[in-house]
Amino acid sequence: MSETITIIGGGLTGLPLASALRKHGIPVALHEAGTYPRHRVCGEFISGISQETLEALGIEETLADAQLHRSVTWFSGNDLLRENSLPKPALAISRHSLDDRLQKLATASGAEIRTGSRMRMAPDQPGQIWTAGRKPAKGEWIGLKAHIRGIETTAQLEMHSGPNGYLGITPVEGGWNNVCGLFRIDRSISAQHQELLPAYLLKNGNTELARRISEAEWKEGSFAAVAGFALGLQQPTPGVLSLGDSHAILPPFTGNGMTMAFQSAETALPHLTAFAHGHKPWLDTCKATNAALAKRFAKRLGSAKFLHPLLFHPAAKPLLKYAPLNPILSLVR
Repeated sequence: MSETITIIGGGLTGLPLASALRKHGIPVALHEAGTYPRHRVCGEFISGISQETLEALGIEETLADAQLHRSVTWFSGNDLLRENSLPKPALAISRHSLDDRLQKLATASGAEIRTGSRMRMAPDQPGQIWTAGRKPAKGEWIGLKAHIRGIETTAQLEMHSGPNGYLGITPVEGGWNNVCGLFRIDRSISAQHQELLPAYLLKNGNTELARRISEAEWKEGSFAAVAGFALGLQQPTPGVLSLGDSHAILPPFTGNGMTMAFQSAETALPHLTAFAHGHKPWLDTCKATNAALAKRFAKRLGSAKFLHPLLFHPAAKPLLKYAPLNPILSLVR
């Protein structure tokens, strides 16, 4: 009889992992603090994912109708710096839809999904995996997201940068545009709730975009925010196997964070399968999984750590205008 795998966190890593483990006949109990469907802070732009990853997790059908985006424009302040085309199309789909599809797939596979279930980390608990997203930290960043429509865009991904952050706009289903930004926390900004988005854009010098967003139609309930987190490798908890954003957070300008979440589940799958079938002890499973994650994501995390600060440097504007974008993005894919 196989060991039960307990997954804490039902997002882009936990849900596909639950489905994939069930394909191998492994009992799965997944605990999600929230409910489905709901909006989350996310770029909703999946870049650089392979068919092999989707098939390994058995989730290709959940993304079959995702929009395909290639064109990119980049603004600094109110100035258009460049227009580009991605070498391969990215997939665009809202987390509201995607998470709901993934949890239905996991439930249909036989995984036990418990929503409204908030669990605590239990170090050295065999078979327990932490995929509950960003770990609380004394980080300097705030993420803001909403769905809007009635706004004209110049490309399928429109990026807006400034000295304190950046924001992307991309169409998703239903005629809505996902607007998602990352900014340094500014305590002088007194706005609250959805007014935070235009307020941060104004402070960032994106005044025209702030006006456009303020005048657009906002989808009720779509605004979400998360604050106080760190980028890069997350602080490890001894004795806890962390995957997805709980393991590492790639700066969102790269557009590869959602792919990393799926790849994290794919990377852990063979090691967890061996553990559940009694072929590998838990501590060895954790060690092997962490080594595989480090090998797979080392170049991306190292490159992002170097590239991300450049966006806020005084020389960022000419860099964004003239630097070869595709070779740079290849470093973080």
